[in-house]
Amino acid sequence: MEMDLTLYQDIIESLQSRKQIVWLNPKKTNEIKIDSSLIDDAEDRFNRFAPYFEEVFPETKIHNGRVESELQLIPEMQMELSILGKLYLKRDDALPISGSIKARGGIHEVLFVAEKIALEHEVVSKKDNYAIFATDAIRPLLRNYTIVVGSTGNLGLSIGIMSAILGFNVRVHMSHDAKDWKKELLRKMGVTVVEHSVDFSLAVDKGRAEASLDPTYYFIDDENSKQLFAGYAVAGRRLKQQLREQGVEISQSHPLYVYIPCGVGGGPGGVTYGLKESFGENVHCYFVEPTESPCMLLGMATGLHDQIAVNDIGLTNRTIADGLAVGRPSSFVGKQMEPLLEGIMTISDEQLCKYVRKLYKAEQIILEPSAAAGFIGPQNLKKNIHDPDATHIVWATGGSMVPKEEQANYI
Repeated sequence: MEMDLTLYQDIIESLQSRKQIVWLNPKKTNEIKIDSSLIDDAEDRFNRFAPYFEEVFPETKIHNGRVESELQLIPEMQMELSILGKLYLKRDDALPISGSIKARGGIHEVLFVAEKIALEHEVVSKKDNYAIFATDAIRPLLRNYTIVVGSTGNLGLSIGIMSAILGFNVRVHMSHDAKDWKKELLRKMGVTVVEHSVDFSLAVDKGRAEASLDPTYYFIDDENSKQLFAGYAVAGRRLKQQLREQGVEISQSHPLYVYIPCGVGGGPGGVTYGLKESFGENVHCYFVEPTESPCMLLGMATGLHDQIAVNDIGLTNRTIADGLAVGRPSSFVGKQMEPLLEGIMTISDEQLCKYVRKLYKAEQIILEPSAAAGFIGPQNLKKNIHDPDATHIVWATGGSMVPKEEQANYI
């Protein structure tokens, strides 16, 4: 597609320089319009499936069948980065089942599909105990259906694991960025992994095309799915409860700053949506993207959204942060974020590795490089935010399922 990019020359040149930058969203407004019913529906579905999770995934019993992660104060890392206020790590790297933020959205959409099929075939009602999904009363039915998804890694992992355990057939189209250990883990669970020598968007296209040929195939669309988005959004409400339990006040005089790694946008977009519902103008959300893959920044800054890709301006979309290696953003999420998002930052691969090492040295926590992206947020803002009453949350997005030898390589 021919595009006249001269209107956006300044921001494009900044991105082409591959320097770490901070872009502030000029379309952010004080008028927050959130469709709470979207989050209500997802939260209710998670609650209905809680007995199933307790039955199949014993690690969820500590949260009464919730797929939830810890909010951890990290004082040693705070000292390392010289941050005022309080610094927390949202441990979605340790979410049950698939060890990444994708366990929220990906698992929610698989539950949505399983429930829809079961309700249509009248083998369950919403009043039933959903532990029935762990029995042969429903699994044979779900074996007649196939879940299809395109992924750089972690979404495929969460959808593949959840779908296979429920009884679905699963086909995961992986882009060239996906780590080998993620592919092998899926194959061990009986998932069909289709490898492509192309980037994320083309892998998604391949999955979408395959699913369109068979009515028993269900395609989970990481670029445009409202069910993924809704699953992520539940996190905002749950974070409100976690902060309350830790005695943390969030108000105009005690603001909250949240920094979330961003790939195609679904995860960080959904989380931001839920946070804005919970905290309104008292929360300030930032996305962080690799300098070679700043697709959401490029799409939002130009207003072109999914009509422009990082390759169009000469960037490679190649980064150590495999989960963030996305060249074209979600149009759905970008437009949802226009009135809500504070800004977007970029980070180099070198800096990602430095934060992985710093966090391990300070707190003995190992993250995937992509999951450490958020630490550049409070570092970038500390010159402007001299507020001892502020709370900063770096959202960790993956890491606990990484094999030990791979973790050693990260360090």
